[in-house]
Amino acid sequence: MSSTSFPDDFLWGSATASFQVEGAAREDGRSESIWDRFCRIPGKVHAGDNGDVSCDQYHRYPEDIALMKKLGIKAYRFSVAWPRIVPGGTGETNPAGIAYYKRLIAALLEAGIEPVLTLYHWDLPQSLEDSGGWTNRATAEAFAEFARTCYREFGPSVRRWITLNEPFCAAYLGYLYGTHAPGIRDAGTAYRAVHHLNLAHGLALKAFRETGLPGEIGIVWNLSTPRPATRRPEDRRAAERIIDHDTRMFTDPVLGKGYPASVVAERSIALPIESGDMALISRPIDFIGLNYYNERPVSGDADDPRVVLDEPSCERVTDMDWPVVPEGLLRQLRWITTEAGGIPLYITENGSAERDAPVLEAGGKRRVHDTDRIAYLRLHLDACARAIAEGIPLKGYFVWSFIDNFEWAFGYSKRFGIVYCDYATMERIPKDSFYYYRDAIAGYGL
Repeated sequence: MSSTSFPDDFLWGSATASFQVEGAAREDGRSESIWDRFCRIPGKVHAGDNGDVSCDQYHRYPEDIALMKKLGIKAYRFSVAWPRIVPGGTGETNPAGIAYYKRLIAALLEAGIEPVLTLYHWDLPQSLEDSGGWTNRATAEAFAEFARTCYREFGPSVRRWITLNEPFCAAYLGYLYGTHAPGIRDAGTAYRAVHHLNLAHGLALKAFRETGLPGEIGIVWNLSTPRPATRRPEDRRAAERIIDHDTRMFTDPVLGKGYPASVVAERSIALPIESGDMALISRPIDFIGLNYYNERPVSGDADDPRVVLDEPSCERVTDMDWPVVPEGLLRQLRWITTEAGGIPLYITENGSAERDAPVLEAGGKRRVHDTDRIAYLRLHLDACARAIAEGIPLKGYFVWSFIDNFEWAFGYSKRFGIVYCDYATMERIPKDSFYYYRDAIAGYGL
């Protein structure tokens, strides 16, 4: 299938997140985030890795943008660090932090690359976590003020905004399972966080509309839409249970359907909903971003509807041990189109972690031959083209990630980038997948 299957205005991009790429953790007035603190708890992050330096994009963004221009992307999705812009979480802003993002945005625009700005990609100021974090309604209100600061400072140059990245991870991995910052394991706490994250989205959306700024605003979800392992009713029911708890707890309120009653009743969840909250959360959005990496099969138990089991599958797995299921992306795009109607969609993250290693070639040049990643991208871009052919309103695709970076609890042990980062020297080496993606964008086929 040729990339001519994609419309001329299809938005080709790549993505990163502030904590994962910036480094400069203690420079120019940036305060501590929950991930700075979490990284220093023994055993929480692989090898005790942290984001202090990462791939140093804070200082090396001109070099990275030059590579983006060679790549031919139309847009760069990045996040702004709340602790860099409002170090205290609320109150006084940090001119040095604001100036950094203005330089980054200006450099992107000069290179002909649209900035797509994510307001929250998990690096909550630690001072707010000390006051309860996302379990505290005040954090949602502080986020709205932070968003207003960003609209005021960056609004003249940014046309696409994202409120939250993957609230599932912030709420469940952070407060239910404890595998992400702040590392809490408490169900009641987690569901309070669910509602306050949804509320934060609604408040930031309202604030954006009040500015009168041109442009679009949406939210990014990592939908969990497993497939039933068989046609048996118990397997279908098991898949729906996962979808209700892991996906509809976030999508349904935003889409005006309220929280799924089955989840709230079965788990006796006490959500801290106040008058007007659900109307705020369900204000119309301009687009939905989807972060897709894999799909898994699940089974159930005919005698106990609460049982949900992960099942083996036949696909190759990436270095994250995730199965490669491009057909699952197509199924997910169909699912969200049915759920959300005609709201425009973007793939805001898609990619694979592979065991990349540079090889020395003639002339002393280092190359990375990541053939498995190329195969992954080819199959998933093909799924995108098929979705568009079906009439699904898919408007763009952002490969994850532009460059190798800090992969949260996995530290630097996993590489998702289409650009290799040598963490010892900070050398950037475009991988073969970089050139594959360049050719796909340029129209030379998938």
